[in-house]
Amino acid sequence: QVQLVESGGGLVQAGGSLRLSCAASGRSFSSYAMGWFRQAPGKERECVGSISWSGGTRYYQDSLKGRFTISRDNAKNTVYLQMNSLKPEDTALYSCAAVSSRRVGVSRPPTYSDFRSWGQGTQVTVSS
Repeated sequence: QVQLVESGGGLVQAGGSLRLSCAASGRSFSSYAMGWFRQAPGKERECVGSISWSGGTRYYQDSLKGRFTISRDNAKNTVYLQMNSLKPEDTALYSCAAVSSRRVGVSRPPTYSDFRSWGQGTQVTVSS
């Protein structure tokens, strides 16, 4: 299993931006599909988006399209979540997830159960 460590969270004012990073250990990162999830207090976990192993397919939660962007740098074993125009309702614990698969996140948006490795998460707090 790959080990995942998120970073980049923090406190930001509404309208601001943050870039989260998820660093993966181990080899063969380029064969992993990656996802970002978030969970706010008292709410269910939700998928923010995903990026396929090749980077060729990306999915986003409909309500986040245009504000959030997922990218990956296989040379650095890292996936990123760029978040712009942040809103107080974006406040949550953000976690990345990985699975060694060339199918996940290609033909349909992935779900929580598609992934096998999870990071501890990084807190994002957006003040109004």
